[in-house]
Amino acid sequence: MTDYHISIFYSREDRGYIADIPDLRACSAFGATPEEALAEVEKAKTAWLAAARETGKRVRRPSRSLRGASALRSGSPRKSPRKSPRKSPCGGGPLGARQGRR
Repeated sequence: MTDYHISIFYSREDRGYIADIPDLRACSAFGATPEEALAEVEKAKTAWLAAARETGKRVRRPSRSLRGASALRSGSPRKSPRKSPRKSPCGGGPLGARQGRR
């Protein structure tokens, strides 16, 4: 079966679950439970695809096969890799870096 990959993770900031479809730009949804977030993102996907077709927007094919994959991963959410460390607003080194004694 080939369909769009859906990532579901808990957001502490939003105090709920976010479901996201990476292949469909800005297609995501919120839910109080993982199941609710999944149901909402399925609705969002349908609306996203319909709007894209109506406006002639190119619709990207699913990039992954879901054979044997689970829509919900357990454990802690994946952290996005940073391309470069955040700089301190005070002009020092990267945030979180240990500073040596002078």
